[in-house]
Amino acid sequence: MKDEYRTVAHEGVHEIEINKSRFICALAPAATEEEAQSFIARVRREHPTARHHCFAYVLGADGAVQRASDDGEPGGTAGVPMLQMLVRREMRYVVAVVTRYFGGIKLGAGGLIRAYGGAVGEALDVLGTITRRRYRLGTVTIDHQRAGKLENELRATGRTVREVSYGDRVRIEIGLPDAELDAFRAWLADVTAGAAEFEPGGEAYGEI
Repeated sequence: MKDEYRTVAHEGVHEIEINKSRFICALAPAATEEEAQSFIARVRREHPTARHHCFAYVLGADGAVQRASDDGEPGGTAGVPMLQMLVRREMRYVVAVVTRYFGGIKLGAGGLIRAYGGAVGEALDVLGTITRRRYRLGTVTIDHQRAGKLENELRATGRTVREVSYGDRVRIEIGLPDAELDAFRAWLADVTAGAAEFEPGGEAYGEI
């Protein structure tokens, strides 16, 4: 499993015009193929009169799932260059849909490839990307008296505090790199004088 991956910062749209044809690129994060297909269907509904809705998506931190569609454009001139742009930029968990309104001037195969790939590249530049890193999840349990100070210490030292819940004792869910587990245990014992308990959990990805 990869330690980190890049994805689009947020859902958004960017439009370019080439020889009177409009190329509207919609980008969104997508965790599953179902989410990707749902986004594609939503874009189709938003532009019912457009001639083409070409798409590409890459899922999995290692990019294991890759799909593309030319949606009626000449084979290999739309979905493939869109997918290639996502892969070249090392994007993961992302879906791109380029909606084309034909302007009456044919672009040719080379022109289409540049237009569709370029629309995705420009959209990534405009919307921005983020990097997510793999974390080990864990739960710190401590008494109410020390909880506030410990939470502040965790945040001040750059640890990811995911959730805080209150019961008989306070449970603070955190995320930290695997390599820091032993160092974190030692740090926790030092700052709480041994009063806190730590239980490691599963894994997740978080924004750097």
